[in-house]
Amino acid sequence: MLAIEMLEISKAFPGVLANDRVSLRVERGEIHALLGENGAGKSTLMSILFGLYEPDSGIIKINGEEVRIHDPNDATDLRIGMVHQHFKLVHNFTVTENIVLGMEPRGNMGNIDLRSAEKRVAELSQTYGLSVDPKAKIENITVGMQQRVEILKILYRNADILIFDEPTAVLTPQEIDELLAIFQRLKSEGKTILFITHKLKEIKAAADRCTVLRRGKYIDTVDVGTATEAELAEKMVGRSVTFRIEKKQAVPGDVVLRIEDLTVIGAKGTPAVSGLSLDVRSGEVVGIAGVDGNGQSELVAAIAGLLPIKSGRVLLKDQNISRESIRCRNESGLGLVPEDRHKHGLILDFRLDENLILKSFRRSPFSNRAGFLRFPAIAKHAETLITDFDIRAGGGPATPVKSMSGGNQQKVIIAREIDLSPDLLIVSQPTRGLDVGAIEYIHQRIIEERDKGRAVLLVSFELDEILGLCDRIAAVSKGQVAGVLKADEADERRIGAMMGGLHA
Repeated sequence: MLAIEMLEISKAFPGVLANDRVSLRVERGEIHALLGENGAGKSTLMSILFGLYEPDSGIIKINGEEVRIHDPNDATDLRIGMVHQHFKLVHNFTVTENIVLGMEPRGNMGNIDLRSAEKRVAELSQTYGLSVDPKAKIENITVGMQQRVEILKILYRNADILIFDEPTAVLTPQEIDELLAIFQRLKSEGKTILFITHKLKEIKAAADRCTVLRRGKYIDTVDVGTATEAELAEKMVGRSVTFRIEKKQAVPGDVVLRIEDLTVIGAKGTPAVSGLSLDVRSGEVVGIAGVDGNGQSELVAAIAGLLPIKSGRVLLKDQNISRESIRCRNESGLGLVPEDRHKHGLILDFRLDENLILKSFRRSPFSNRAGFLRFPAIAKHAETLITDFDIRAGGGPATPVKSMSGGNQQKVIIAREIDLSPDLLIVSQPTRGLDVGAIEYIHQRIIEERDKGRAVLLVSFELDEILGLCDRIAAVSKGQVAGVLKADEADERRIGAMMGGLHA
């Protein structure tokens, strides 16, 4: 029996038709993937199912009954729950307080009965193998655990249909494996799971069937067991995709970035980076491989000027920038694609064209000598980068960045940083949330920058990406470099051992 039928669903926003008569049929008790490029309409379709948007036309049926879902309360009543890509948690609340928020159990005197709520949360956690501490504060647990809290939130509300929007975008490889195992446990309990992803390996590992959208239109629904990754990729982007990263042998030049005995204090008041030394030369890509939480984020933040350095030095082209301002570092030739695009990469309330000149608006042709912005030049510049980087923006240069998909927001940052032609380009999780077509393109651009003589420092949790792009690979563990290998000496097993603390 079909748990979900969304028939001929259409939804338009100013300047863009997000869903164009899309139909989706999901069987009860299956894991169903929704695949498509950035801006294909996947999140819009799921937001309609969860009541965040109402469709302009079309019919929705749940368990064979036609329904109207005006808001998330209607969806909850229909036992539909959704885990959003960006979690909706109160960080100074406990796990239990977040889970029961809005439907707190009351005692005889009308007070909140947290004890019984904690017991219920513990029971749910044990039933589904989630291993969450009901009393822990959100700010003290990992991103992977926070996602489990979001799952418990919807299970607490008795959801039978669970929607996940890009559930693995912020997880480590180990956490991804654990999440996919959780999917199987939920399925064994009779739950129906819908998940949006760009990662073909995850679809092959977890899904029963997959529906493909392209540019707002329904393309096909396929049995995952009989479809290859290449076939899925071609359906998604409308052309064949090369998974192999083509590149010439690197020709390294002078040292552009030199890190000497660097120590950086983390959020917990202890060293997150401890005596780390590394150099990156022009014309090469050096990768940082490591499990999340081993100092990669703090290392990048210290180089970029977002965190103070306790001891040691950072030299850019032999200039000590350890105490320089962020603007000075940028003007000295440092480009940064940060791992948190919302916090450090974009101003979400600004337009697309404004975000593309955040580091260059003081210069000609974007402003005149009096300091006034030249809007025609800014718009023309944006149009060029929109075309060059295939940024999907329904409103063109004037599109509010907050209205764009996560993948297209990432393209905005990458376009801005590469356009500045920095001597050192730091890219942290550059393809997080991007579809295979966009990943292929971004990888090509990174290699092009290397071949132009740029020094590239790449931080990624995707070992395939590290092994495919990098000329040298530094494995980090507990804030230190466990070893540096040339690309032709490295494999997943050897890098994984060093990530675990085994020194080369």
